[in-house]
Amino acid sequence: MSDDKNPLVIFTPSGKRGNFPVGTPILTAARQLGVDLDSVCGGRGICSKCQITPSYGEFSKHGLTVAPDALSEWNSVEERYKSKRGMIDGRRLGCQATVQGNIVVDVPPESQVHKQVVRKRAEARDIIVNPSTKLFYVEVEQPDMHEPSGDLERLVAALRKDWDLPELEADFSIYATLQSALRKGDWKVTCAVHLGDDYVSPRIVQVWSGYYDGSVYGMAVDLGSTTIAAHLCDLQTGEVVASNGIMNPQIRFGEDLMSRVSYSMMNEGGAVEMTRAVREGMNALFTQIAAEAEIDPALILDAVFVCNPVMHHLFLGIDPFELGQAPFALATSDAVSTRAKNLDLKIHPAARIYILPCIAGHVGADAAAVALSESPNTSDDLVLVVDVGTNAEILLGDKTRVLACSSPTGPAFEGAQISSGQRAAPGAIERVEIDPITKEPRFRVIGSDIWSDEDGFDTAILSSGITGICGSGIIEMVAEMRIAGIVDQAGLIGSPEQTGTDRCFQDGRTYSYRVFDGTADGGPLITVTNRDIREIQMAKAALYSGARLLMDKFEVNQVDRIVLAGAFGAHISPKHAMVLGMIPDCEIAKVTSAGNAAGTGARIALLNTDARRDIESVVRNIHKIETAIEPRFQEHFVNASAIPNSVEPFPILAEVVTLPDVNFNAGSGDTGGGRRRRRRG
Repeated sequence: MSDDKNPLVIFTPSGKRGNFPVGTPILTAARQLGVDLDSVCGGRGICSKCQITPSYGEFSKHGLTVAPDALSEWNSVEERYKSKRGMIDGRRLGCQATVQGNIVVDVPPESQVHKQVVRKRAEARDIIVNPSTKLFYVEVEQPDMHEPSGDLERLVAALRKDWDLPELEADFSIYATLQSALRKGDWKVTCAVHLGDDYVSPRIVQVWSGYYDGSVYGMAVDLGSTTIAAHLCDLQTGEVVASNGIMNPQIRFGEDLMSRVSYSMMNEGGAVEMTRAVREGMNALFTQIAAEAEIDPALILDAVFVCNPVMHHLFLGIDPFELGQAPFALATSDAVSTRAKNLDLKIHPAARIYILPCIAGHVGADAAAVALSESPNTSDDLVLVVDVGTNAEILLGDKTRVLACSSPTGPAFEGAQISSGQRAAPGAIERVEIDPITKEPRFRVIGSDIWSDEDGFDTAILSSGITGICGSGIIEMVAEMRIAGIVDQAGLIGSPEQTGTDRCFQDGRTYSYRVFDGTADGGPLITVTNRDIREIQMAKAALYSGARLLMDKFEVNQVDRIVLAGAFGAHISPKHAMVLGMIPDCEIAKVTSAGNAAGTGARIALLNTDARRDIESVVRNIHKIETAIEPRFQEHFVNASAIPNSVEPFPILAEVVTLPDVNFNAGSGDTGGGRRRRRRG
């Protein structure tokens, strides 16, 4: 209902409505109704973020007729803004346009506080932009001899009055600059305020003179065992401004997590040394990303980190000793909130640092981030989420419950401990096909879309050459060798006579497969050895066994779908992963990639404060399975060492791929060139 003195205001797309006195600014009406309409300047016509589009005419759905004079006339403030910066025809500033009659007002996406950012991947989703640090413009009362109070107290009062903020603290770093900022801005300032959480009270972290028309930034960081990846995000728009990554400097203390735990145990001050190394690496990465984005690192006011428990402890300066022995106790499993200066990070010293909660034991904040990104707890079907890396995090669940475990796969999937292996870089073989008849390989390298047997390949790779095999390449290579009958179920490479190709050659006591020989031109000899096969078998068996253990707990032999996550999850071929036996039998079409889901989870937590509360609640209900004490883990591991598995039949895969029934062990009955294996004593 409406009347002449209190017209009806309807907001779209929210559908919220209410009656307001004639003369009420649209921005005020929006605030009172809880409508998502942005404003930084507090309704002073400076920021233009409160743009709205009024609609006029008949609205039968609402039973409303909107007259042309339902809003106040276009004024000089709006005219000045449009002439200087431009504004779409038909738009008004919500802080200037006042209610004169019944009106329907549309809030365009760019004027909404909680803007949505679509992740441009196969598993697309929206991220609500509602960061913990926001900008507020205020005009502060000048000091008065008759009412003495400090500049800070009057600033806090102004923020409370204009923005309905709670009582604020001020970070110590702003005390030295506050008075000059106020006077330089003629008592008008823009404040960056961290709105607080369960761990810290709201506080002012930065002050600019006048209206600050720039951006403030946050960093979403996936701190992995092997690599550190970071995304610099604009906290006002949600846009990813720059991304980059580096190798984790701790690799020099050990490639896998337990090696680093051992280093801290066996070297006095070892944990402190590793903490210093990872923080220095983090600062180098932050400096690099800030330079790429051409921003001052001091504008980074928020950061979210996800990491496994060992990295979590070392980053925080906690000795991981207890994680090296049962019961694998964490110093804390709750989320951590602190300041950048407490972690020696070279961004704004008052920047808030938030680290997602750990699930338990060796299932950390990175697994929590994957759960936040992929939401298995809301799935109608049974979904297996596998974050592939040096330490694999595995989640299995649906809306009834979610289980989690970790498996120490080691660095083989990253290309490490493989004779011709390397990190993903231009020149690395990433895709492979082997002709099952001729046993001849063809491949593609990073940096070129042309296959090695196609015209133009040599020209396309002139700058990079062919340098080695990366993680996704070694997975496809071993799977293709199995499909082509070059490798048997046990993981043995056959002789030239057994396989029908001289690409298989004697290499010590076993055989190896020659992929590429560039030695005539001074290039590398790229081979796959039986030891390489063994490394991949151990890694994939650990991964599969963890997944199979969770399936046991669910009392199922099959999952409905599989999501591959991790730095190179997007590059793994589902068919080849299944041939290898990395993942359970499943319809290949139901195996999808989520890319770096942990990094996406970090970005969600950075840009949406509410998501932090959500994941803290979800984590409390995830049940951790400790593989080290599960009696069936070893049984599953032994079975999964075969390619794809010595016991489980993989019937769905069998409908797509026929694996040769070959056995290259001595006495197997195969003809030609069988060799005796050493007896293990």
